[in-house]
Order: sequence, then structure tokens, then C-alpha cells
Amino acid sequence: MAKRLFDLILSGIGLIILSPAFVVISCWIKFDSTGPVFFRQERVGLNGRIFRIHKFRTMRPDSESKGKLTIGADVRITKSGHFLRRYKIDELPQLLDVFIGSMSLVGPRPEVKEFMDIYDDHVREKILSIKPGITDKASIEMVDENDILEKYDDPKYAYINYIMPIKEKYYLEYVKDHSVIGDLYIIWATFIKIVSR
Repeated sequence: MAKRLFDLILSGIGLIILSPAFVVISCWIKFDSTGPVFFRQERVGLNGRIFRIHKFRTMRPDSESKGKLTIGADVRITKSGHFLRRYKIDELPQLLDVFIGSMSLVGPRPEVKEFMDIYDDHVREKILSIKPGITDKASIEMVDENDILEKYDDPKYAYINYIMPIKEKYYLEYVKDHSVIGDLYIIWATFIKIVSR
């Protein structure tokens, strides 16, 4: 209950404060390329429930049909998208997902079903025992994930065999030991990591 109250209050305040910025960003996205303002993608949430995440669209329409992983300076990324992705601004609409209860501010990042199904059953069950989050320690560690994957000849193989095991470690640690104070620390660490890039 404390975590839900924490999420509800902070996401509500964030949505109110950032609403003028959301309007400006939405106009920029529409002016920059054709397509919707938001990117909605199915992700796996609490107890395996599928939900559609909110993100600012940073790629050309129908880009998902060409692959779910984004690699380095992907040609599908729009001009505005490069800026929004670098500073993780595209993730901010997930405050709406937190407010309505599909996500938490801090928790394991929600995966697409294709990759979530790769985890061993007992690992997947633990990860999905709590709500997914906007950020976590894995997000901080892998802030340049796209650039990391670009170094491999087979990015999908690298993601599954190198990136996912690292994420799994952080996810299971968080499931085992998390708190509101710990969440505040992760939120602050995420902010510092992004602004210092």
C-alpha cells in the first residue's frame, strides 16, 4: 500500500508539472514526422498480464515490423527521437501507466512477451510477482543499451545471452529486497545518470 501511494502521489504530481512540456513535445513529434504522438506496445506486466505501454514515439510508423530491438543510431529513429531517447524523455508518458496502476515508478522494466518467455519459469514468475517500473538498477547500468548492442554482429543473440542475464540479476535482487527509500535512491540515481551523459 505504501508503494502504491508513493507511486500515485509522485506520478500525479509529475503529470501535472510536466503537462506543458508534454504539449510541446507532442507538437514537435507531429511536426517532425507523420504518425501518432504516442508509441503503444504490448508488454508483460504484473502476474503476466499484458498491457500497452505509453511512450513518446521516437521512430517512424510501422518500425516495429522490422524488429523490436533498437540498435545504435537506428535509421528508423526520427530527428526528434534521437534527442528524446538520449535523455529518456520518451519514457515520461509511462507516468500515466504508473498513475492508472499498470506500472510502478521503480521495478523491473516491462518486456515484450517474446523476450519475457525466454526466462526460466521460476525466474519469470518472480519477476512478474511485482509491477514493472519506469526505472531500476538495470536501467541505470544499461542506459546505453542500444549502443552496446550495436557492437555485436547479432544484436538479438547478444541481448538474449549477455544483456538479459544482467537484467535478471538486478530484477531478482529488487524483487527480494525493495522499499520506498530504496526506490527514492534509484529514482535519484537514474536522474543523475541521465543528466551526466
